[in-house]
Amino acid sequence: MSDRSLRGMRLGAQSMETESGVEPAPRQRIEYRCEDGERVFVTFAAEAEIPPVWVSKTGKEALLVDGERPDTSGDKPVRTHWDMLLERRSMEELEQILEDRLNILRERRGERRSA
Repeated sequence: MSDRSLRGMRLGAQSMETESGVEPAPRQRIEYRCEDGERVFVTFAAEAEIPPVWVSKTGKEALLVDGERPDTSGDKPVRTHWDMLLERRSMEELEQILEDRLNILRERRGERRSA
């Protein structure tokens, strides 16, 4: 048997190819900065579109250094469940529904209270 025997090799665990002659794609390192001064560096491909805002590992919003702040004035405010409920019901209706449901729960527990 030859010296290049596969005996003892972890087949599939290691590649037999070499990385000689392989050129990585061109990259650019972009800096973002949080309001508290934290610096965030992100590596993008050279032809990638760079986002104006990046969320850091700590969860803070970081802005592109020497970039413009994105215009968020046209964004709609987020509607909560409470906002949507108030679009369908009045406060008087909600109070009545709450009282009805509480009475049903009290009856199940044997805590009927007189009004």
